[in-house]
Amino acid sequence: MKFKITGTVMQTVGFELDKDESIYSESGGMAWMSDNIRMESGTRGGLIEGIKRKFSGESIFLNTFTCKEGKGIITFASEFPGKVIPIKFEDTKEIICQKDAFMCAQEGIYLKMHFRKRLGAGFFGGEGFILQKLSGKGYAFVELAGEIIEMTLKKDQVLKVDTGHIAMFEPSVDFDIELVEGVKNIFFGGEGLFLSTLTGPGKVWLQSMPLANLAGKIGKYLITGRSSGRSRSGISGAIQNMGLGV
Repeated sequence: MKFKITGTVMQTVGFELDKDESIYSESGGMAWMSDNIRMESGTRGGLIEGIKRKFSGESIFLNTFTCKEGKGIITFASEFPGKVIPIKFEDTKEIICQKDAFMCAQEGIYLKMHFRKRLGAGFFGGEGFILQKLSGKGYAFVELAGEIIEMTLKKDQVLKVDTGHIAMFEPSVDFDIELVEGVKNIFFGGEGLFLSTLTGPGKVWLQSMPLANLAGKIGKYLITGRSSGRSRSGISGAIQNMGLGV
């Protein structure tokens, strides 16, 4: 299998598959493929595993694409502005991802639900209780929002992160929360009550524009226009209000 990531803001990842090679993806993730690629939908592990994945932001059914003869091509497109990150897994490697991060993977990769056990981190850490865990052997591809910063934390090194900016981390990294210090900071600092804390050792991936932040910025422009026709609603209204015209 060969792959190539293309683009800057709305990236795609394209694959060249040999005969009988397969790759699977979330439902609706495929953008285009050659006519010698065959698709088969399934729960991959049974209905219970499919329901667990649903809670982690993925579909119950996943699609497997297999090249039936010769060489085939298939491309998957990201759902939002950001980066596609390839991760090579060995037998013992695991990665914890935010909900809905999974894009596609080779057959040897396992996608499972990861439940955060700490109540405080689950309620106030910005990522919720349920995340995704990737493991196995081969390549997996995740889609993360905005620009991506990779950092490797040393043992006991602590990084404080605004909620929502944590995209992915190794299981050896301890994820917790702490209360923002100072009453004025809480009410006027704009960072909320809590910050997330990441304690090493291990690697973390941080995203510059969480989807919730992006949606909040765009949402200010999605106003409903009057019936006179002078104002517009939905995306057209957003474009008009941002001064871009249509």
